[in-house]
Amino acid sequence: MYSLATEQPEDWWEVEALYDLCFAPGREALSSYRLRDGAPPVAALCLVARDADGILGGAVRFWEVRVGAARALLLGPIAVHPTRQGEGLGGLLMNQSLGAARALGWERVMLVGDAPYYGRYGFAPLTGVEMPPPTNPDRVLGLPLVPRAWQGVAGKVAPAG
Repeated sequence: MYSLATEQPEDWWEVEALYDLCFAPGREALSSYRLRDGAPPVAALCLVARDADGILGGAVRFWEVRVGAARALLLGPIAVHPTRQGEGLGGLLMNQSLGAARALGWERVMLVGDAPYYGRYGFAPLTGVEMPPPTNPDRVLGLPLVPRAWQGVAGKVAPAG
């Protein structure tokens, strides 16, 4: 059993250590990190999952970006500790955070990831959306949180600021 909570400032180092464990060294060199540089995450959507003993099992963060003139959420990173994978924790984090984004009035979410995995949550390839290089355009995926939210949205992805 896991409890989900909004990430707090005191969780930061532990979440960063989880991301370091789950992703390749140099993860911060990825283009998506350029969109996060100097910008705070959308705190209300950043969740941590802890077991009954308070041990961190997973985390997800979101950042506000612009796609052309449209406002969007950039999902990621999302990670589950290797010893906790296969327990549905990633799905729990994904579903809870996307539900919270909808409830807060966000219209669209995007990420860079594997279509077969994220497709189960409704994400599909975005055409006309340009992530900073080097990003494989086939891995740029979007999810409308309201009907037709991605319709007509195109352009370069840039920090919200």
